[in-house]
Amino acid sequence: MNKRYVIGIDFGTESGRAVLVDAGNGEEISDHVTVYPHGVINEALPDSGKLLGPDWALQQPDDYLEVLRRSVPEVLRSSCIDPAQVIGIGIDFTSSTVMPVDKAGTPLCLLEAYKDEPHAYVKLWKHHAAQRQADRLNETAAVRGEAFLERYGGRTSSEWMVPKAWQVLSEAPQLYEAADQFLEAADWVVLQLTGRVVRSSCCAGYKALWHKTDGYPEPSFFAELDPGLEHFAETKLRGTPVPLGTKAGGLTAEAAAMTGLCPGTAVAVGIIDAHAAVPAVGAVHAGQMVMAMGTSLCHILLGDREIHVEGISGVVEDGIIPGLFGYEAGQPAAGDIFGWYVEQGVPGYVEREAAAQNISIHAWLESRAARLAPGGHGLLVLDWWNGNRSVLDNAGLSGMILGLTLGTRPEEIYRALLEATAFGTRKVIETFEAAGVQVEQLYACGGLPQRNRLLMQIYADVTGREIRLPASKQTTALGAAMFGAVAAGEEHGGYRSIADAAAKMARLREETYRPNPANTAYYEELYQEYNRLHDYFGRGGSDVMKRLKEMRLGRC
Repeated sequence: MNKRYVIGIDFGTESGRAVLVDAGNGEEISDHVTVYPHGVINEALPDSGKLLGPDWALQQPDDYLEVLRRSVPEVLRSSCIDPAQVIGIGIDFTSSTVMPVDKAGTPLCLLEAYKDEPHAYVKLWKHHAAQRQADRLNETAAVRGEAFLERYGGRTSSEWMVPKAWQVLSEAPQLYEAADQFLEAADWVVLQLTGRVVRSSCCAGYKALWHKTDGYPEPSFFAELDPGLEHFAETKLRGTPVPLGTKAGGLTAEAAAMTGLCPGTAVAVGIIDAHAAVPAVGAVHAGQMVMAMGTSLCHILLGDREIHVEGISGVVEDGIIPGLFGYEAGQPAAGDIFGWYVEQGVPGYVEREAAAQNISIHAWLESRAARLAPGGHGLLVLDWWNGNRSVLDNAGLSGMILGLTLGTRPEEIYRALLEATAFGTRKVIETFEAAGVQVEQLYACGGLPQRNRLLMQIYADVTGREIRLPASKQTTALGAAMFGAVAAGEEHGGYRSIADAAAKMARLREETYRPNPANTAYYEELYQEYNRLHDYFGRGGSDVMKRLKEMRLGRC
């Protein structure tokens, strides 16, 4: 019998990657990464140089097509397989990454009339300039007693669909009117492949306030936010969201020519990137939590009931695995914090010593930090360089390093930064369990677990839990490929359900990270101090972080 393959395409913050996977056993045959030519646009528009305000993060949608044009043909070329053997494609994407499009599905920024308008571009997930709209939305929903608010931990985020679209209406009403729809980037890529707008229930449920039973909030709620938003859901978000694993359509002739695949190849409904990692590590049961660890950190937990939990990013029935409730929480900066320190904080002698040893600065810092005992650096960090998502859901918060002295060394700061993100994860876990949603198993995937052993041991020590890792190097892309296999169906060599696909295609490493009891005891004391700072600066003891940020914004 001829082998059958699927392709998972993972669209991240800085790049996109395609992975060719054996549909029978999950083996990754070939992968290719395309760095986005325009990257993250956070200072000025690429052509005009028009300056952007603070907290903006945009992208150019043609960069996503470049992934389809380059990475998909490359995995076919390097593997030497017949494109006819590829039975399905799955897409995962950072979210909420939002774009306004015209009636033809063309992003407004690609039209000559709007190329110099910032609001015509894609608003990346970490675009936080809609915080004012998010605050108003939360206040209005709380006063009205909107049921949806509790499903999102009591607050929605400036990163999500509605605040971003509302920001367009507030600041560029002509663009809002010109937009026929607002699409998640995942759904837009599916549109480019199939010629059909098919909204993902995953994206809609976690990022656009949609509920399987209740639908979107009532028009009266949107009208109270702004009269211009009254019919937002029924017009700009029109189309019933479709469950994961559904076949969105087949490749069009144009998309087949662009990718090198065969017309009609099954394309799955899009999924949020971190969520795709859940089946890829084999997590298909209640109590299993997957930590997708990269520039940010997303915690995905499966449960068998809908329970309202403080500060989560959402709970969606059938949101990831059919028959279960998928909970999402997260930390909006993890790898980004470590990267910031390497790029902005280390002294010159560290760079010189790392270069002399022919290792990266990260590797130099990790090797030195690994020699330190927990708590031996005398530092404590709040990991809020990009605000706090869970459990405080406040983009106005900022990072802090406490305990610096004239004797503090770079590796001590680095280790304290690693520990802080682990403390943030423990806070998320404890919040889930306090609400009655148990966390029984931990999995970690993404770029960080592959590169930083010290970080993973710290996470095991801080949480006091064993952490399992996937054998896959491209876990989210593998998960997307699994959904592509489900979209293809059993009759074409795929699978009936995502659980069936996971049983055959998910693979774990034999190695795990187990907590060191002595380190766990030290971290228990340090974590309690972290908790005190967390609540003092995050729950109203002092709003100095917010005031400082307002002062900075006022002077920009």
